[in-house]
Amino acid sequence: MLGINGPEFILLLIIGLLVIGPSRLPEYTQKLANIVKEVRRMASGAREQIKEEVGIDIDDVDWKKYDPRQYDPRRIIKEALLDDDTKPVSAGAPAAVATVAAATAAAERRPARAVERLPAGEPAPFDSEAT
Repeated sequence: MLGINGPEFILLLIIGLLVIGPSRLPEYTQKLANIVKEVRRMASGAREQIKEEVGIDIDDVDWKKYDPRQYDPRRIIKEALLDDDTKPVSAGAPAAVATVAAATAAAERRPARAVERLPAGEPAPFDSEAT
């Protein structure tokens, strides 16, 4: 209850009894009970009004679907990069899909390109016309 444990609650009751006084304590207790009842009535009225206007019950809503944490861009990109896109193409696929799949497969079989290195101490070539 609001982060108050047993001993703290008893201490608050004792302080309330001393501040308010034993003669006015029943009156304030009744006022507090009326406030709690009114707040509960307002909350249930709001729930009924939402149900009436929206047409759905709040308990039936899948709140996980509206959780903003599921739209974390880092998670979406991570899942997209780790997704396995090397699925086989069926025989009835359009020609463009089959061509792209064949080109991808050919690129994977291509031998690695040889990289030429400059001898140690030689500066890299300079292109004066490059921007």
